[in-house]
Formats: sequence, C-alpha cells, structure tokens
Amino acid sequence: MLLIEGYTPDEILAMPNEELRAIVLSDEPLVFKAGSANLLGRFKVEGGGLVMELAHVDGGGEGALPALASLARRYAVREQLSSIDWRVHAVHCARPNLKLRRVLERRGFEVGTVVGVGECYRLIEVLQ
Repeated sequence: MLLIEGYTPDEILAMPNEELRAIVLSDEPLVFKAGSANLLGRFKVEGGGLVMELAHVDGGGEGALPALASLARRYAVREQLSSIDWRVHAVHCARPNLKLRRVLERRGFEVGTVVGVGECYRLIEVLQ
C-alpha cells in the first residue's frame, strides 16, 4: 500500500474535516511525499468541486498519481462534490518528465490556460 506522508488513504479520510481543510485544502503550497515521489501541490474546494493543482512531481513510478487520484475521488464523493479539476504544471519544465506527459495525455488531460493559473495540463472529472 502506497503511503502519503506516512498515512494510508483510509487514515487520511478518517481525519476530521477541519484538520483536512486547515492542512491540505488551504489553497497554500504543500510539499509532500507519496510513495517515493516528492510532490508540490495546492488543493482546495471551490464552487462545489475539488481543485487538485500539482506544480512539481519528482520520482515515484509505483503509482503515486493514481493513488492520489483515488484518494481525491473518494474524498470528493464523500463530500458530495460535483467534480475534480486537475491542473498539472508540466507544460514548460526545464527538464520535462516525458513519462508523466504520456500518462497525462493517455488519461485525457489536455493543455489549456486557466485564468490566474496559466498554462497547464488539465482534466475536469465530473462526478455522478
């Protein structure tokens, strides 16, 4: 099982909402470890959806992004959110991660411009 900052996804979901909002969903830059990957991201709930913005992904390979996606989906469904808005800043990297780009494109991400964010790979996952 892949750990995120030493916690299982179930342990993260068991945290009180106030704690999750204060630590994770604060729309502040957050450096964290998922498996062997180091990530820099910003997360928030906005307009009834979960915004997952990743600025840096280094290392990994054992499924850090799918594990993060699964955790985000479980949280969004539990909180009855309508969507997950993924924004991955991997368009203009000094050392591009070609594997990451292939994975994003295969999953349906497209390059677009988000007002106030800039150009990024983006996917809006609508939840039922």
